[in-house]
Amino acid sequence: MKKIFSTDWKYGENVLYFLLTICILAISYYHLSIGYIMSSDSQSYSEWADILIKLNFNLYKYYSQNTFINPNYIYTIPVLVIALLKILFGTEWQMAFLYFNLTLIIFSIIIFTKCLLLLKVRPLIISLAFPILTLSVDLLIWPRYMLTDMIFSFLVLLLILIMIKDIVSKELSYFSLLLMIVMIFLTRPTSIPFIFAIIFFIGLTKIIYSSKFIIKFILTLILFVPFIFAIIFQLMETYMPDVPQIILLSEMVNVGMVIHDRPETWIGVPKSFFDLAYLYFIRFVFFFTPYATSFSSIHIILNILQTLVIFFSIFIFLFFRTNIETMNKSVILILIISLCVAFFHSFTLIDYDWRYRFPIIMPLIMIFPISFEMILIKLSYKN
Repeated sequence: MKKIFSTDWKYGENVLYFLLTICILAISYYHLSIGYIMSSDSQSYSEWADILIKLNFNLYKYYSQNTFINPNYIYTIPVLVIALLKILFGTEWQMAFLYFNLTLIIFSIIIFTKCLLLLKVRPLIISLAFPILTLSVDLLIWPRYMLTDMIFSFLVLLLILIMIKDIVSKELSYFSLLLMIVMIFLTRPTSIPFIFAIIFFIGLTKIIYSSKFIIKFILTLILFVPFIFAIIFQLMETYMPDVPQIILLSEMVNVGMVIHDRPETWIGVPKSFFDLAYLYFIRFVFFFTPYATSFSSIHIILNILQTLVIFFSIFIFLFFRTNIETMNKSVILILIISLCVAFFHSFTLIDYDWRYRFPIIMPLIMIFPISFEMILIKLSYKN
């Protein structure tokens, strides 16, 4: 066993690429066996793509004809992809979109592996993450939907790869980072917390060089953010009561809504400042624990498994981390991104099926092999 987990075990890469292939084939087969799924949002993207085609892909005219509540330029990339697929494949564009999403899954898993190899995680340890990816409910649901999720998740993972490369090389790739930030901004409106997280991480690590101190700062932030949100909410209700977005947020908060359209998750109506802070804290917790009465038993079991793996990995990192700064900073990057996304949706809206959690799932699972590697490094130091 000791030889298998050693850094120079000659069959490590063979096991890695074998399980990587099995993971890709299993996920792809599952989606192809079920087929694509259209939702109400899918229909909207399809209609917008038709408009773009009629305008001969003139984005200026397309943006000026916006009839949606959000600026339509923040959906540019998915609408452009659908429009191109309609031109190339006609009525079969949905199936083409499914194959496009599956291609993004393949590259996402490769990027997942590349990130860990850059951090010098042993191939055999990386291999242990593939069964978790294969059984991830998020990876088994959202790629077959004609939505922005797979495109956005792929771009987020690509952004993390660029950041990890910069962490390893100790040089920032400003052009690549800016390009990726623009691309995720043009994919969906919920890109804001991801962009903020990257800027926050870069600024924080420039000011604070101690990973230990940054971790303490992040843990403290988790405790105080619900109270900060409660203050912001009261200020908005006082000074901006007529703004439509504020009215919508107030309506959801004032009924104790936790998960949108799932009343069984709602709590009592907030009657005090501390009730507001408690609501935001519960929303934050529920963002990471998607369990609904309508879910099947297997769905719940797989979600529990995935959640336990992620939290166990974070626990290992917090208490058994090494002095390898590349690993420490990479995990901190993932944690900051995940927390910013969770905070953003805790304050605004957590979707009925938790689909806005999907882009941070693969990055969070990435912590598992990193933490495992840290344990082996600790053990090797003792021996």
